[in-house]
Amino acid sequence: MTFFEELKEQRWDDHRFYHHSRINQTLHLVSALSFLATYALLFTHPVFAVLFGWTFSMCIRQVGHFFFEPKGYDADNQATHEYKEKVKVGFNLRRKVILHSIWAAVPLVLLVSPTLFGVFKQPWNGAGGYAEHLAKAWLILAGSALLFRTIHLFFLRGVQTGLVWFTKILTDPFHDVYLYRTAPLHLLRGELVESIGPAQ
Repeated sequence: MTFFEELKEQRWDDHRFYHHSRINQTLHLVSALSFLATYALLFTHPVFAVLFGWTFSMCIRQVGHFFFEPKGYDADNQATHEYKEKVKVGFNLRRKVILHSIWAAVPLVLLVSPTLFGVFKQPWNGAGGYAEHLAKAWLILAGSALLFRTIHLFFLRGVQTGLVWFTKILTDPFHDVYLYRTAPLHLLRGELVESIGPAQ
């Protein structure tokens, strides 16, 4: 497959396997719009952008996956939840738990070690300093997680797959706004689950 063909396939597999719930889709729409705001704020208010991105945009995105997405047998795609977790290109639920556990631990570690064990030259001073250090630490965590999984995919599935996934993650907010823009309307009609078959 070409780069863009694989990008289309990764996006489709992500949608058909992990976004049946209209609540999850709606939360992804809110998250995507929030991430677009985060992208814009990075240029003018980077500290606020990172704190907002991690605490709101990312968390509300994962709430849909953990609490609303069906985890039983997927009759539309003839796949078990265990199978989908196994073949997931990016972060499956287990990897997300690990990532978010580290994310939640960073603020506590920063309180214990104001330089984050030497990551920062100077310890934080006051609430503003703490927020700035925390934002930088979370930005490092996000970048590290993204690069680690990308390089990991180089060895597991090939360089192109890794680069496609990297591109997909960075462009997901734009794509999700387009894909899930009507999800709230479906919810208002009482449609809680979308039937998503394997055919594109």
